[in-house]
Amino acid sequence: MHIYIYVCVCVCVFFCILFLCLEYILMYTGRDIETMKIFQVSKEMLGFDSKSFTTALVVCLIALPVSIMVSMIYRNSKFEISPVSGGNAHSGVESEIHSAESAIFPTGKLLNGTLEPRINQESDSRNVSSKPTSKNADKLLNGNSNPELDKESGSRNDSPQAQPTRIADDKLLQGLVPPGILDEGSCLSRYQSILYRKLSSHKPSSYFHSKLREYEDLHKRCGPYTKSYNRTVRRLGASHTSRSTSGCKYIVWIPANGLGNRIISMAATFLYAILTNRVLLVDHEADMADLFCEPFPNSSWLLPRNFPLMQQFGVQKIRIAHSFGNMLKSGIINMSMDQSLPSHLYLNLDHSNYDLDKKLFYCDESEALLRKVDWLILLSDQYFAPYFFLSSTYKEEVSKLFPEKDTIFHHLGSYLFNPSNQAWGLITRFYDAYLAKADERVGLQIRVFAKTTPFQTVIDQIFACTQKEKLLPEIETQKSVASPSQSKSKTSKAILVTSLYSEFYGNLSNMYWTRPTMTGEIIGVFQPSHEEYQQFGNNMHNMKAWAEIYLLSLSDVLVTSAWSTFGYVAQGLGGLKPWILYKTDDKTIPNPPCRRDLSMEPCFHFPPTYDCQAKVKFDAGSLFPYLRHCEDLNWGVKLVTDRKEL
Repeated sequence: MHIYIYVCVCVCVFFCILFLCLEYILMYTGRDIETMKIFQVSKEMLGFDSKSFTTALVVCLIALPVSIMVSMIYRNSKFEISPVSGGNAHSGVESEIHSAESAIFPTGKLLNGTLEPRINQESDSRNVSSKPTSKNADKLLNGNSNPELDKESGSRNDSPQAQPTRIADDKLLQGLVPPGILDEGSCLSRYQSILYRKLSSHKPSSYFHSKLREYEDLHKRCGPYTKSYNRTVRRLGASHTSRSTSGCKYIVWIPANGLGNRIISMAATFLYAILTNRVLLVDHEADMADLFCEPFPNSSWLLPRNFPLMQQFGVQKIRIAHSFGNMLKSGIINMSMDQSLPSHLYLNLDHSNYDLDKKLFYCDESEALLRKVDWLILLSDQYFAPYFFLSSTYKEEVSKLFPEKDTIFHHLGSYLFNPSNQAWGLITRFYDAYLAKADERVGLQIRVFAKTTPFQTVIDQIFACTQKEKLLPEIETQKSVASPSQSKSKTSKAILVTSLYSEFYGNLSNMYWTRPTMTGEIIGVFQPSHEEYQQFGNNMHNMKAWAEIYLLSLSDVLVTSAWSTFGYVAQGLGGLKPWILYKTDDKTIPNPPCRRDLSMEPCFHFPPTYDCQAKVKFDAGSLFPYLRHCEDLNWGVKLVTDRKEL
C-alpha cells in the first residue's frame, strides 16, 4: 500500500520538474518558435499553467517526506486498531506477542496460534514447533488462559493485561537472568527455553534475586584477568602474614566422575560461593568444552588455563597431601591461626576412601579458618547443598534464599546450566522431529549398574512400573484383535528412552508397533543415542549426554533409575517428581517395582553422620521435617518442602 503512494508522488514530482524545465528552455532561449507555439497550445488545452505546476511541485515535495514519516510510525507501532464492538478484546496483546515471536523466528508460520516446525536446520534460525507451546505458551501466543493448563502447571491464571509482563518475566527465567545485559545470540537456550518448557510454579524468592545480582557484581570485579584476580593469583604458593587486599576470595571447582555428578556438585559449590562471598571458577577440561553458556554477565566462570596450580589437579596424592585435613593433622595449620596461613587449601569432598576433609568441612568450627584462605580448591561429585540446612552458620541464610527448600537445584540449575548453542541445536532438532507433536511426553531414563543384571529383568520392571502407575498403556494380547478405531481424536504419547544400550528402546518400540494399545493411544518410542559404555574424557559423548538430560527435563512424566545423578539433573531442571525404578542386581523384580520420589531435589548420597560439637553420631534424615531419607538410597538424604513453614 505504502509503496504505491511513494511511486505516485515521485511520478508527480518528476513531471512537474520536467514541465517547468521545458517551459524555461523554450521561453528564454527562443530557438524554436514553432515548438513554443505547440507547447502553449498544449497548456491551454490541458488547463495548466506555470503557476499550477509550481504549486503542484511544492505540494508533492511536502507530501513525500510526510508520507514516509507516517508510514514509518505506523510500521513501528505494536498495536492494531480493533473494532469497538464484536472484536477480540485481546487483539492488542496478540499483536505485541506475535511481534515478539516474529523477532525470534522471522520465518515462522502460525498454525492454530502456534508455530509450524522446521526440522533439521540450525538452531539459531529454525522455527519452533507447535508442541512446545501446547501447555504454556498458548496463553502467551493467543493472549488467553486455559484454566486446566493453569491447574496442571501450577501457574496463576493472569489477566490478559498481565500477559506481556509475564512473557518478559518468563523470558528472563522468572527474574534469574538480569535484563538487558546478556547477548541473546550468544545463548539461544536461555531465551528460547520458555517455548519448550512448562511454566514453573516455583518462583525464586526476591532475596535470591538480590543475592544473584550481588554475586554477579562480585564476579565481574574479581573474575578472570581482572586486576584483583591477577593480584590474588600472584600470592599463590606461599604463606603470608596478611590477608588479601583485593577483597576477592575464590573457590575453584574440579570435576570428578560422570556428567550428572559434575552438574549437581557444581550447583552445590555455587551455593557455597554465594553463602561465603567467594568467586566460583570451574575447571571444565576438554571433555566439558562448550556444553553450557557462560552464566555470569560480562565475565567468565572458566578457570584460565594458565592457572598456576593447574598441573597439580590431576595428581590425587598431591591434592590429598595438601588438603585441609592432612595439613591440620600434620600441624602445618591449626584452627586458631590468623597469620602465616597458606594461600590455598584443597578440599576433597568426592566419594572416596579419604574422609578427613569431609568430616572437617561439615563442621561449623572449620568455617572460621576456611574464610581466611584466599583460594579453596574443591574436588566433589556430591550434591552437598542439604548440609547447609544442618549448619548453624548457614541455616538461616539458606532458608531466606530458598523458602521452598526443595527448589534449590531447580533454581540454581536453571540459572547456571543453559545449553550452549551447539547443544541447543541437538536438543531442539530432536525435540521438533520426534517429540513436539505428541500430546504427552514420557521420559524414561535407564541406568544398569550391575553388568550381571539381565536386560529382560529391567524391561519387565519397566513394564511393571509404568503400567501399574498407568504411565503407559497396556497392549492387546489376544491373537485376534479388532481393528483400532479410526477416530481423529486419538491421543498420542512419545516415549523418550535414554540409555547406554539400545535393547530397551528396541523392546518398547517393537511391542507398541506390533500390537495396538488397549486405550487406543498412539505410542512413539525414540532414543537419541546408545553409546554402549560411559566414555570419560570424550567431549561429544558428554555433549550427547547433556542433550539427553535436557530432553528428559522437558517431559511431562519422568521415570528414572535409582542412584542415577543423570536422572537427578533432569528432574531438578524440569521441576519433576519422577517415579524411581528400584535398583536390582539379580533376576528378581523389586516389589513394588518403583515409587514416586519425595521431591525434585537430587539426593545427597553421603551426608555427614557426625556432630562435631556434641561429639556423637547422628542421622541427618531424622533431624528435621524438611530432610528425609532418599527413596532410592536409604542412607542418603534429600530436601523436601515443609509445608508448615510456607
